Amino acid sequence: MRYRISQLKIDPWDTVRQPIEDLLDKAVRAEIRRKSGQSGMEIRNMEIIRESVDARKKPDVKLVYTVDFDCDGRLPFDVAKREEYIVPALASEPDDSWSRPVVVGFGPCGIFAALIMAEAGLRPIVIERGKAANERVADVERFWTEAKATRDAAPDPESNVQFGEGGAGTFSDGKLTTGIKDIRIRKVLEEFVAAGADPAILYKNRPHIGTDKLREIIPEIRRKIERLDGEVRFSTRLDDFVFEDGYLRAVKVSGPSGEETIETDIAVLAIGHSARDTFELLRDRGFRMEQKPFSIGVRIEHPQEMINKSQYGDPELAEILGPADYKLSHRCGEEGPAAGRGVYTFCMCPGGQVVNASTEAGTSVTNGMSDSGRSGEYANSGLLVDVRTDDFPGDDPLAGVEFQKKYEQIAWENRNDAGMARSTYGQFKAAASSGRDADGDPVKNSIPAFASEAILEAMPVFGRKIKGFDRDDARLTAVESRSSSPVRVLRDGNMEAAGFRGVIPAGEGLGYAGGIMSAAVDGIRAAEKIIMSGKNGRWSV
Repeated sequence: MRYRISQLKIDPWDTVRQPIEDLLDKAVRAEIRRKSGQSGMEIRNMEIIRESVDARKKPDVKLVYTVDFDCDGRLPFDVAKREEYIVPALASEPDDSWSRPVVVGFGPCGIFAALIMAEAGLRPIVIERGKAANERVADVERFWTEAKATRDAAPDPESNVQFGEGGAGTFSDGKLTTGIKDIRIRKVLEEFVAAGADPAILYKNRPHIGTDKLREIIPEIRRKIERLDGEVRFSTRLDDFVFEDGYLRAVKVSGPSGEETIETDIAVLAIGHSARDTFELLRDRGFRMEQKPFSIGVRIEHPQEMINKSQYGDPELAEILGPADYKLSHRCGEEGPAAGRGVYTFCMCPGGQVVNASTEAGTSVTNGMSDSGRSGEYANSGLLVDVRTDDFPGDDPLAGVEFQKKYEQIAWENRNDAGMARSTYGQFKAAASSGRDADGDPVKNSIPAFASEAILEAMPVFGRKIKGFDRDDARLTAVESRSSSPVRVLRDGNMEAAGFRGVIPAGEGLGYAGGIMSAAVDGIRAAEKIIMSGKNGRWSV
């Protein structure tokens, strides 16, 4: 029989002296004795299912485990159960007469939509406007170097932190956390491990990969797609669709060889949250779209040692547990410019760095990323405020994009370091109290007034939760405006775009996900719809 035991607590310092496998074996045997009175039972094939950190009683921090194991005796524990993800089977075997599915975009959503279809034998064609990872990294690092040297550096509009192999997540901490519960999550994690990720992501409570590892892992998944007869075309942009009686019949693209029409009956749009020209194409083509709330704010940086001390009690525990992270939120009071706004930290990067994430000349966008070791001196996080649709300048579906652009352009005008607007919380706070925007703080002047007010209200609250969070020398960078998409393309119960058969809007950019994992899962769902609907060389989702 295979059993599961949860809430096994291990002292982190013990892991320095003994292998975790030995410590867990002892803990399981002790729990068996406690619950059943039995001892000396043979335990086999122990597997860690979950590992988390309990830091509620600092500095008495514990590692907490859930484990599965085999045992021939009858024990008073839950029977271990685990569902396995299985790629759906096609109703009939495809041949050369079948239309090849097209996937637009090669971020997490597009990657896993293409992978699942390739595993089912559908030979998908992926078009990605950006470049392969190695070329993309070179373009981004060139831009960052130029941005430090000159005030007028501009990113490559097709190869940058947002566009290219792996999507925006490639230049991030590579967090694999999500609030959704779905069997497909395990499939995503297993594919990352098969491509070279640390197997510990399968059981860590807050798994991450790191930008350095993602740059190696994503190309390996792409090579798997190609081995399964899928095709990935870089530097290739979607220009238009061809419809016949409301059904998709082809997509028009432009790439290294010029313009091309690819005949297809089904396309997954996994374009990400920054493909603004494609948003315009969809709107002009008559796709049903709606405004969607998002967030705006800044990146905030603190010494990682300060975060470690606050979260663990003993900062030396970071050597065992890894650099500490945090997640904070506050709801503003009901009076003033920030009335009722939510303020929260987002995409916290332990031991990371703040980067220039711009995609267009004359704009400034910031984000954070970490390497797999999270070994940097500073921790950073988005410090974001709710943006409501009634903040947008009008009723156009893309009014939220215009809102983003406005503040990205203002941040560019206020830039003072590496193409971004930067200051400290002390300077930000002083400018707010002076009321003189014209000569005030570059960061405060780069975000909406309601966001400044909300941050000022939230910071002392956060400072009570993490000592030093509201210290005057905390570093701020503006503007963080791309945490999520400001638009949603409506889809029906079959996941198709309303009124446009054969087009499946998916992932974060079109309003159906919020991070690497949920975007990947949405891509898998899109692939499943296509696989289960294919017959006779036509797709009827």
